Amino acid sequence: MSDSKVSFQALQLANEHRSAYGLRYNDVTRYRKHCANRTHRLRSTLKMTHGKGREFKKLPPLTTDVVKEGHLQLLLFEAERAWAYAQDLIAQSARPTNEAHAGTLRHSATGRFRRSVHWATQLLSHCQALHAVSRLSAENFVQAIVYTLILNGRFLRYRDDFEDALVQLSVARHLLDELADRADTSRDQALATLFADEIGPEIRYCAHELGREKAYDVDAIVAELAKEHRNDIVEGCGSLLQKLKQESDGSGHSEAKKRLRVLMWEGQPIPVRNPELVDVLLKVQEAEAKISPPRDATERRGDKKKQRGKGGKGTGSKKGIAAYDGVLSALSEAEEVARKLVEAQQSTNNAGASAAGARDVQFVHAYIVFQLLSRRIQRDLLLVSALLSSHQPVTGPNTSKARKEQQVDGRLYPAVVKLLETVVQSLTQMRSLSIVDDSPELASDVEARLTFTKARRCFYLAQCYVAVKRYAEAMMLIQHATLHLRETRSTLSTVAGVTTAVDATYALPPDVVDALDASISEASQSVKREWFAYNGGTVNGDPKTYQKPLFFDIALNYVQLDMDRLLERAGKAPSKQNKEEMPQPVKSRREEVVRAETPEPSVPTKGGLSGLLGGWWGRK
Repeated sequence: MSDSKVSFQALQLANEHRSAYGLRYNDVTRYRKHCANRTHRLRSTLKMTHGKGREFKKLPPLTTDVVKEGHLQLLLFEAERAWAYAQDLIAQSARPTNEAHAGTLRHSATGRFRRSVHWATQLLSHCQALHAVSRLSAENFVQAIVYTLILNGRFLRYRDDFEDALVQLSVARHLLDELADRADTSRDQALATLFADEIGPEIRYCAHELGREKAYDVDAIVAELAKEHRNDIVEGCGSLLQKLKQESDGSGHSEAKKRLRVLMWEGQPIPVRNPELVDVLLKVQEAEAKISPPRDATERRGDKKKQRGKGGKGTGSKKGIAAYDGVLSALSEAEEVARKLVEAQQSTNNAGASAAGARDVQFVHAYIVFQLLSRRIQRDLLLVSALLSSHQPVTGPNTSKARKEQQVDGRLYPAVVKLLETVVQSLTQMRSLSIVDDSPELASDVEARLTFTKARRCFYLAQCYVAVKRYAEAMMLIQHATLHLRETRSTLSTVAGVTTAVDATYALPPDVVDALDASISEASQSVKREWFAYNGGTVNGDPKTYQKPLFFDIALNYVQLDMDRLLERAGKAPSKQNKEEMPQPVKSRREEVVRAETPEPSVPTKGGLSGLLGGWWGRK
């Protein structure tokens, strides 16, 4: 039993239970009840109960040979239970309804606080004994020391002993910085940073109460006091830190996969100061590693035939879509964790928990939402390209037979429109983020892609209306697409040559905009021709009752088309030899028919009075 190693991380265990059972929302009563239940279960498991009924059974003292992890957990939760009870009594004494017996409540709180320090001191003595016989690692021993120093420093601060409290908290902060620098995983580093951020305001308050000039400079105070008092408070602190360094160097790179990459935003790192965020962001990192990097256009064109023959196992295949789904699932989980942390910070008004000048958890939440929307846009655009690549139009003469051969599935364009609508929603939500509003160039880039996507949506929605012969609606949508595209060009001209975070997600080179403009112009002419041939270009006209325009037959049959003049204007004038050899145009059948002249009425030659009066008596 004496050779078995004990793994006991006091800070990690305390942080997990505090976050899960009430202290995230400052509910100390719930946390105290949880600690009480936990201690009862641990005593029952370890068979350390004090008997049943009124009979009190004294427990044998714990020795180093029999101490296990459960015994250390029991001492930790006893200390946490007494500390939570002290915080609850302090909160009750501050209420106006308890003003009459506020002194009694504060006295009881002091007793519970002292009891908490007593349990923490017992925990530290057992950890020191285990470390002396090499059953406890240096990292776990340092965590137990830090936990005891923080608890003792807070108790001294509560009793207005600011000088000793400042020394205790400064040494604890120094050890936490050492743990963060020597951490094997990003989670351990974030855990040490979290506790360092928690005691930072307390150090600043104690320094202010002592009248220090630079009470705001916590790092300078810690560097000054920790170097002077660390060996007095922690026995053999230098050798302990040296052993911690040796353990960290000896661990090697076995935990390299658990190291979180540095998150960057506009050239500046984003600190992740919470262990829960580190866990979910590591899942995101592992999921993103499964997405193959995008290839350039030349490789995609060269491998187009291979992808068709092999079913497309690249980013556009089912495997690639599943990889994006895994990233989106991990990012959704990370967004939920960050949102809960933001809500907890807002509910407890704990805005000063983060270091001064550092990006807080609200910024991290906005960054995660931006990444979630970016990956969602990438997935939707990948689906759009996969759908459109399934129908490649065949180049050739634009005849009615060719158009019939190029008819697409009626479900294609509605599916594309639905995906583009999702992209528009994601870009709209991205535009409303605070980190996007803070950067004018990024906001302009997002706005340009939003209008470009709206233009594509209108273009493909117009194709849906053309399929059901509703040409008026199609022409209106094409006009809207033209306006959106014009707005896109105007916005892109303001951010020309500037690279932003959205460029890697949604590339928008000028040739893509030009290609869409050409497609819109071609579709406009095509829809106009089809509309005129359908019902003459009227909105509510019935094609069955459609009549040809006035003089349509006369212009077709009787007007001679001067082909020579037309070819000459087109720059394709025929040679004189060809002109002489050209046969005379054959007259139409209607021109060959000789019609009989209509007889004109004869004019009477007689005149005078006899001719006028002759008609009265029947003369001719």
